[in-house]
Amino acid sequence: MNRRNHINAAHEGIPIPASRQADDPSTRAPARLASPNEAAGGIAQDSAPRAHVKVPRVLPVGLHEQPLFDAYSEAVVGASERVSPAVVKLEVRDRGRRRRPAPEDADELRGSGSGFIVTSDGYLLTNSHVVHGAQEVAAACPDGVAFHADVVGDDPATDLAVVKLDAPGLLPTVPLGDSRALRVGQLAIAIGNPYGFQCTVTAGIISAVGRSLRSVSGRLIDDIIQTDAALNPGNSGGPLVNARGEAIGVNTATILGAQGLCFSIPIHTAMFVAERLIREGRIRRGYLGLGGQTVPLPTRVVRFYHLPASSGILVVSVERGGPAERAGVQTGDILIEFGGQPVGSVDDLHRLLTEQQLGGRSPLTIVRRAEKLVLGIVPEEWTASLERR
Repeated sequence: MNRRNHINAAHEGIPIPASRQADDPSTRAPARLASPNEAAGGIAQDSAPRAHVKVPRVLPVGLHEQPLFDAYSEAVVGASERVSPAVVKLEVRDRGRRRRPAPEDADELRGSGSGFIVTSDGYLLTNSHVVHGAQEVAAACPDGVAFHADVVGDDPATDLAVVKLDAPGLLPTVPLGDSRALRVGQLAIAIGNPYGFQCTVTAGIISAVGRSLRSVSGRLIDDIIQTDAALNPGNSGGPLVNARGEAIGVNTATILGAQGLCFSIPIHTAMFVAERLIREGRIRRGYLGLGGQTVPLPTRVVRFYHLPASSGILVVSVERGGPAERAGVQTGDILIEFGGQPVGSVDDLHRLLTEQQLGGRSPLTIVRRAEKLVLGIVPEEWTASLERR
């Protein structure tokens, strides 16, 4: 009997010789895995009870992610619902600047942005670039109520401003968090009110902390928060909040053409500035009356004087009648220390020119033609009129 007939005979019940049954695949018993005891002894006993293997239940694609997705959604939804009632739209108008044709009593809408209320009596935070130089500000809340608003003060050096709403009663507020405790990877939610009747929400993570961003005044804003939560048009001045709905920053800028590069001013910086703006209407900073640029110092000068920094500030201009001229600073001098602190760059000098330095004489160390000199200088208060010179 050939092989084909042999296989057919096995299926049709025809007896097959025992000598050929061992070679016939159709008559072989199914293989059984030996238990650990059997494997150790080298003998597999058919009479031993077989173990039942529990096959894991395979979930459809996406179902195993549902609990995590729900937790993420609940955090974003919960935070936005707690914060949104206190986020307002700000409209800035300038009287007397009308586009034609326009009604005689019309004012030009110069721009708009967002802000968020931090005190129940109507003080709110926003960006300086939103309200700087505004003659009239109006605020619209998500519930449709509109208020007249006044700019209490703004600080272009940190791009922060405080606005006071003319509201008759108590207002909802955004609770404040701790921006010093932020960690990279933490959930971040950006909220704005660009339309006045409904807030927009974007969510992401903290991409980096401790960044620096240059303001319109030329000074660096330190400890900037970088996030990938997109900032939509009109969201400038809105809050950046954590999963608990606490403000950790003030949304300020995004880099055009870059993916996921948005920046917020930390809330501890914002409240420091806000307290002074409410109390005095401005931030007081020092002013030396000179122009300079960061340059490397000659190696021999650094080694000879044992200087802590290898760079300094080259004086390229000295304003007539300013503090620097009265102190004897000349064009070509290199500033290396102010108030006993090394200054390796213009930004280092800006950080030292605080209100504590105003009105008092401070030592200013310079290098003039390889000679180290110490001069006495009295910083003056920097004002917006000085910026326009």
